[in-house]
Amino acid sequence: MSKKKKRAGSQRKNEITKGIFTVLENEPSKAFNYKQIASKLGITDTQDRNLLINRLGQLKASERIVEPERGKYQKIPSLHTYFTGRVDLTTSGNAYIVVDELEDDIFVQNNNLNGAFHGDTVEVFIKPRRKSKKMEGEISKVLERKKTSYVGVVDKQKSFAFVRPTDSRMYTDIFVPPEKLNKANDGDKVLVNLGDWPDDADSPYGEIVEVLGRPGEHHTEIHSILAEYGLPYEFPYEVEEFAKTLDTSIKEEEIAKRRDMRDVLTFTIDPKDAKDFDDALSYQKLENGNYEIGIHIADVSHYVLPDTILEEEAYNRATSVYLVDRVVPMLPEVLSNKACSLRPNEEKYTFSAIFEMDDNARLVNQWFGRTVINSNERFAYEEAQHIIETEENKISKEISIRGNAYSVSEEVVDAVLTFDRLAKIMRQARMDAGAISFDKIEVKFNLSEDNEPIGVYFKETKDANKLIEEFMLLANRKVAEFIGKQKKTFVYRIHDKPDEDKLIALNSVVSKFGHSLNLKDSKSINQSLNKLLEDVKGKKEQNLVDTLAIRSMSKAIYTTENIGHYGLGFDYYTHFTSPIRRYPDVMVHRLLQHYLDKQKTPKAEFYEEKCKHSSNMELLAANAERDSIKYMQIKFMEDHKDQEFLGVISGVTEWGIYVEIIENKCEGMVRIRDIKDDYYVFDDRQYAIIGERTKRMYQLGDEVYVMVKSTDLVKRHLDFALIGKNT
Repeated sequence: MSKKKKRAGSQRKNEITKGIFTVLENEPSKAFNYKQIASKLGITDTQDRNLLINRLGQLKASERIVEPERGKYQKIPSLHTYFTGRVDLTTSGNAYIVVDELEDDIFVQNNNLNGAFHGDTVEVFIKPRRKSKKMEGEISKVLERKKTSYVGVVDKQKSFAFVRPTDSRMYTDIFVPPEKLNKANDGDKVLVNLGDWPDDADSPYGEIVEVLGRPGEHHTEIHSILAEYGLPYEFPYEVEEFAKTLDTSIKEEEIAKRRDMRDVLTFTIDPKDAKDFDDALSYQKLENGNYEIGIHIADVSHYVLPDTILEEEAYNRATSVYLVDRVVPMLPEVLSNKACSLRPNEEKYTFSAIFEMDDNARLVNQWFGRTVINSNERFAYEEAQHIIETEENKISKEISIRGNAYSVSEEVVDAVLTFDRLAKIMRQARMDAGAISFDKIEVKFNLSEDNEPIGVYFKETKDANKLIEEFMLLANRKVAEFIGKQKKTFVYRIHDKPDEDKLIALNSVVSKFGHSLNLKDSKSINQSLNKLLEDVKGKKEQNLVDTLAIRSMSKAIYTTENIGHYGLGFDYYTHFTSPIRRYPDVMVHRLLQHYLDKQKTPKAEFYEEKCKHSSNMELLAANAERDSIKYMQIKFMEDHKDQEFLGVISGVTEWGIYVEIIENKCEGMVRIRDIKDDYYVFDDRQYAIIGERTKRMYQLGDEVYVMVKSTDLVKRHLDFALIGKNT
């Protein structure tokens, strides 16, 4: 080879080397294969492509770049590459730091946590990555604590005490000096505030701020669940007193400002044990043959005004919390159960969406604004369902209302049956447009007067429930559309597309039951998801598949930036229909009235902050509700320790299998160490544990027989003993 050609080859090699580093350094968190790098460098000919492939191999061999995945290359982070992220602590005690701008999480060993706890916002620096495939780091600073208080049990010594947190991800106890015990006794369950963690101390310091009670007692455990998530279980005295001073009487001068609908047939349909009724439907048949349908929502914003302690409390709570034995309301009872509850034969202020609709459920007209109503009747879902199912009602017009024979007018029967028919048309149109039908089974408990679980039942969604759902969806969608198309600041309820990797994982699981998903495009995904959810109804795998399908979806959140609602198939969606129990609905009412009054659009940033807070509080409330159900399941199973149950394996991990009992949906764990007939190893590809000697496999979805091994109400653990497979 001539010197000229050799020099040109060397120059080209240097150019490609420089190009490789430019690509990798521009996006240091990503890994690229040779085709992606070639595309970015504009390499198209075979000779340069081969040179690129050879150079990538040489750079990797000399440890100047890394290959985190086969055929993918990435820049080696420098020792002092610092990032800010959130701690995700695992049960093993190690952690992953979730950094928004990085594609992969940063692994941190427990000896490098440096006082950081689960959920904390931290500064982390990445260690040089050479042979290890995953990014590894060390926490250098805790920037913000996710939690500053923990629930735990007091371990009292002579001159001090420790609080042992019940949170399994809290890896240290908390030291409490005697002057900060707050009269707590040994063994009490308490709420402790974190203090300093001196460099020379083994544990952080803390102060007990509330004694919750004795572990295992019902009210102690329920209050503990709320305390763990920082949720209140009573209103401050000053908030209750302020609420009592509100004038909740109906004034003629206020009625004059509203659309008067007191003479229009109106009724509520709610659960039979409901205490607050925040929505009502009205019905009129028009001369042109169309229907005027009103969706009337309690006008909470009339009473909850900005810059008051009532507003501050409602915002801080952001949502009502529905635990297994109680509701922790967003608003004091004087509003939630009285002034804002649309009780029958009482005049109430409402905010309404009124639609003119033809016989085919097509919208002809719409109106939004403040109204006054007088509900004629309160129906439970079961009573409305009776009207829908029993054709003879058209003749007898008699149903059983709370145990008493009750004569229903022909107009009421006509209204319920018309609502049902129109709702079914609207629901079918939603399904045809790509909405996903999630009808997950809800587990409910029959409780004694002492809150002891004496039975389990499953909440069914029937036509009466779907009737209300469709008209609430209509109001929410049309209010959002009305403002959204004006391009003004508004509060939306959005739902992003599902994660592709989660859908692939879901498809892998459901294939074990003979089902499949078509992941070709959005329409195919939606259609096959609906088919899957319909196909599993009534089958042993229903609850498992329903749960996994929901987990594959993105989480719905509140925001001012609209991207539509994927699950419902709506381009515009908001929450307008439940301001008694959701703060975002209060914001929606205020903004809607603001625009009806022809006011200027406010800054989105003000509402975006409130949206984020509301989404966070909704998540905490959902976690608390789930924990309360788990607690009650364990309490229920305590009385069934000698009973054999058939269950479905609902989860598989390296430390055991989760089993959900078919007849009551209670879920517990069979620990691998407790299965004595073989040494079992976790196989993550097959979602199974496999015996090394016998090759016996326990796989996700298998039916097995179990018995209760142990229950722990304090830690909310339910352990099963495995009897064997259902063959």
